[in-house]
Amino acid sequence: MGPLRVAVVGGGPGGLYAAVLLKRLDPRRDITVWERNAPDDTFGFGVVLSDETLGGIEHADPVVHAALQAEFVRWDDIDVVHRGTRHTSGGHGFAALGRRRLLEILHERCRQLGVNLRFRSEAPSAADLARDHDLVVAADGVHSATRQAHADAFRPHVEEHRCRHIWLAADFAFDAFRFETAETEHGVMQLHGYPYTGGDSTVIVEMREEVWRAAGFDALDVSESVERCAKIFTEALGGRGLRSNNSAWTAFRTVVNEKWSHGNVVLVGDAAHTAHFSIGSGTKLAVEDALALAACLQEQPTTAEALAAYETERRPVVASTQRAARASLEWFENLGLYLDQPARQFAFNLLTRSRRVTHDNLRLRDPHFTEAVERDFGCPPGTPPMFTPLRLRDLTLRNRVVVSPMDMYSAQAGVPGDFHLVHLGARALGGPGLVMTEMVCVSPEGRITPGCAGLYTPEQATAWRRITEFAHTQAPGTAVGVQLGHSGRKGSTKLMWEGIDEPLPDGNWPLVAASPLPYKPGSQTPHELTTGELADVREQFTSAALLAADAGFDLLELHCAHGYLLSGFLSPLSNHRTDAYGGSLTNRLRFPLEVFDAVRDVWPGDRPMTVRISATDWAEGGTDANDAVEIARAFAAHGADAIDVSTGQVVADEKPAYGRSYQVPFADRIRNETGIPVISVGAISSWDDVNSLILAGRTDLCALARPHLYDPHWTLHAAAEQGYAGPGVAWPKQYEAGSRPPQTGRLDAPKPRLTLGG
Repeated sequence: MGPLRVAVVGGGPGGLYAAVLLKRLDPRRDITVWERNAPDDTFGFGVVLSDETLGGIEHADPVVHAALQAEFVRWDDIDVVHRGTRHTSGGHGFAALGRRRLLEILHERCRQLGVNLRFRSEAPSAADLARDHDLVVAADGVHSATRQAHADAFRPHVEEHRCRHIWLAADFAFDAFRFETAETEHGVMQLHGYPYTGGDSTVIVEMREEVWRAAGFDALDVSESVERCAKIFTEALGGRGLRSNNSAWTAFRTVVNEKWSHGNVVLVGDAAHTAHFSIGSGTKLAVEDALALAACLQEQPTTAEALAAYETERRPVVASTQRAARASLEWFENLGLYLDQPARQFAFNLLTRSRRVTHDNLRLRDPHFTEAVERDFGCPPGTPPMFTPLRLRDLTLRNRVVVSPMDMYSAQAGVPGDFHLVHLGARALGGPGLVMTEMVCVSPEGRITPGCAGLYTPEQATAWRRITEFAHTQAPGTAVGVQLGHSGRKGSTKLMWEGIDEPLPDGNWPLVAASPLPYKPGSQTPHELTTGELADVREQFTSAALLAADAGFDLLELHCAHGYLLSGFLSPLSNHRTDAYGGSLTNRLRFPLEVFDAVRDVWPGDRPMTVRISATDWAEGGTDANDAVEIARAFAAHGADAIDVSTGQVVADEKPAYGRSYQVPFADRIRNETGIPVISVGAISSWDDVNSLILAGRTDLCALARPHLYDPHWTLHAAAEQGYAGPGVAWPKQYEAGSRPPQTGRLDAPKPRLTLGG
């Protein structure tokens, strides 16, 4: 039967649509919506809904869908205006209408169905409502009183971001979704504009907080702000003015809740989660929440089970949207990084900022625009960006794919054996531009585990030469790089599959580090390196580099990441020294730079050298993105040819923000703020991601680890799937019969989430 007495707190789209659906599913239900504002009192102007959301509405309530269809303004184009040049990309498919009109449609549908609407009425507390209702739907927005009153149950996390924005409107209709930058004396500002009726457009003006203050907006009232914004974007507006509607300068807040229900109280829409307006998802998410909640209440035998199912269904969808929204909002926060990009590449970068629109997707939507971006980038006809070459010193990588360093813990006394030959050889045959070894340790005491490979004996060098010769002979065109490192305080541990970062039960060797701080409770306490011992470590690195050169490696990477020895000097969380090697970032850089200089002096001058860094420690008080820029700049000044940008693993209590391509923004910032070539890593899993990131100018190379464990021939298959057979990749003759993807069966489209009659 499900809940019969339902209270809805908040009369926004999510709350109203939930009331509509619940009443349609069971007309016996007594449903009341409390809204503290008047029926026609709303903030903002237009809302955008996707075809996916509209499809769900159509199946669940054709009456609402038909009313919306009659009101929608539709368009396909996005205009990006940068430094006076406009580039248009088509095929995107938007539908918008006025927020006030949307509410009117939902009000009318509620009245038709018999939902009790109480306007200008403060709802009783959720606790009071929960006592005499079967279900309380809290749709009371980003400032949800329900969420705040039960914070101990919902456990919300609210993060305020760095830009200020204001929602305004113009009395004309843009003919496309328009993004325009204004470079002022105070800093860069951004306009987001789109039509929502035949004669009206939403206009959002956004800028960094410091720009907002420098421009004096903090001292202006709303009418003065509106006038100033119209002047700044007079060309975009055609000299027309702007108007407000309960408008105010606001810093966007991302809302995340650990739980979405408490007893018979459930959160929907902005009360449960928010996603930045730049991907147009607030109303969409609220409506989809209502659809899922109604469906789960229909399907599950009890309200408790329905609320659990609702959260289980919606949470991963919302988390994915929030990751995309964060990528988008951070792109706009860091807009200044991209101002010097060519206008068309800038447009492509903007269009792909959230990673929901990708290179391949954009080729389908607008092949002419995408091909023009590719031509500007230098892609020969029919060549995906990932298969363009990159030159580092005298080494030319035939494509932009790197097999990322992956510890295999399979060496014997530091000697790589047949496993390494097959592992690295298979990946070299798989077509990447560069194959990297695992971290190769520069001394027995510098190993992480007893199974770690080394380069401190002639026998090890001979074994590595066997591998490089195989790659160069059997996979010509694939470069092989060595990553040199020292474990520091993270050494003398078990093999990964026996207990990662766990000390050996016996046979331990002494550890050295920047400071005598164990990696985590129970770890061995390292010895703080003295000045004389620092010289010994430098010598270990140079000796290993000489062996690496003789072993035939094409590139050398210095490992200054993940909490190992050199990384331990860089982070203030692991370096507490009071001498010239501790304290300020300049001092913390001193020893890693000394090692870099010593290695660069002995490494052949025609071969490139890169440095892997952890761009953030993901921990309070540790290295952050600002530090990473300075660290990268310092290594580049000393001759680094590229920076391999990873994150974390420096302290055991880190709190990483995992997600698709989650480390790329750090590399992106380093590249576009300093001009240094970068290698991006971290949950880059598809060739479409690689193409998108490279073409947008966010990275120069993409390093992939797990995809190459899943598929040693990942790059070859990426070429086959894109129909590419040019010089950027080469199939071994023995494998040419497999150079076309096999046929696959059809996949049926998913059925609608909730289907009701007309």
